[in-house]
Amino acid sequence: MKRREMTKAIAAGLMMPFAFCQQTAQAQSRPAAAGRQLRIVPTIAPVAGSRAPAEQDMQAYLFVYFKDETHSVHFATSTDGYTFTDINDGQPVLLGKGLGEQQGVRDPHLMRGPDNAFYMSMTDLHIYARDAGLRSTEWERPGEDYGWGNNRALILMKSYDLVNWTHALVRIDQLFPADYADIGAAWAPQTIFDADKNQLMVYFTTRHKGGQNYLVYSYANAAYTTLETTPQQLFHYPDQTKSTIDGDITRVGNKYHLFYVAHDAPNGLRHAVSDRINTGYQFDPRKIDPETVACEAPMVWRRIGSKNYVLMYDVFGLKPNNMGFSETADFTTFKNLGRFNDAGSPMRATNFSGPKHGSVMHITAAELARLKAHFA
Repeated sequence: MKRREMTKAIAAGLMMPFAFCQQTAQAQSRPAAAGRQLRIVPTIAPVAGSRAPAEQDMQAYLFVYFKDETHSVHFATSTDGYTFTDINDGQPVLLGKGLGEQQGVRDPHLMRGPDNAFYMSMTDLHIYARDAGLRSTEWERPGEDYGWGNNRALILMKSYDLVNWTHALVRIDQLFPADYADIGAAWAPQTIFDADKNQLMVYFTTRHKGGQNYLVYSYANAAYTTLETTPQQLFHYPDQTKSTIDGDITRVGNKYHLFYVAHDAPNGLRHAVSDRINTGYQFDPRKIDPETVACEAPMVWRRIGSKNYVLMYDVFGLKPNNMGFSETADFTTFKNLGRFNDAGSPMRATNFSGPKHGSVMHITAAELARLKAHFA
């Protein structure tokens, strides 16, 4: 997300009310939107006979992203990892207006868990809400106290079929008032499975009021409706006067690779490595991305059947913005693949433009067919 420009929750009553979820589900699945939106439902169950797919089952890629123009969720798919086509002709698959307190979402991330469920997280934030007539102030709380784009909530969603999703609004300040009553931001959540704890770890960017941003982690419940542990700092940047945002963790072998953004010269993406998922990341001062303009939102995905990994990032310094890509096999050298539809780049976007801060995951042929059928 463009930073400068621009729960026990059920028991505690901190999750979005059930009635609101029902109303949203009805609004997004009524005939006027027939087949053109994903469905929000009160409960989900595993698909009968489903199993965690093996490598040879993976046949396609699913790219989730948002756009500044919609502040909503978009899906695009690819069968080769180079050419992506929006599944809904460039229109949102979930409207941000019904998902969060701020009536808009940013920074969607999607992953498959070991239970073969899909977990989608996003930022509850609308940076143009005043212009859209959704609030009378520029930000949710005074900018002079809480900073640019201040917000307090994350959105967590779970599905077994990529079409029907549960939905929870997670207020960090209410869940953890002793530590985060003065939270200034809850941005860019991502989820990874911690095998040692046998639990999903959600990590995101936060700050206290208008202070420096930093990366934290917390553990989610099995239903993916709340966070159960007080967020703890994930990575300590050497210069604590500099903000770090937009973390992405990828496990390769017995190592965890953290990519993030440092608001430090030269501005851009950085890389740190640890042999533990939530601590011990070693600082590397090198700038990783090849961009000469500002970029953020690093996300790593592997090419199916290959040992090559793609580092994707939001090049928001461009006008209009675009996604950039680099490729690596060793996490030391990175080949610049260029940006979507640039001359000479193998990366293509066929029916959409201006994608921002998202993620890519592998899906099976059956899952691709199910999505295509739903949006046909």
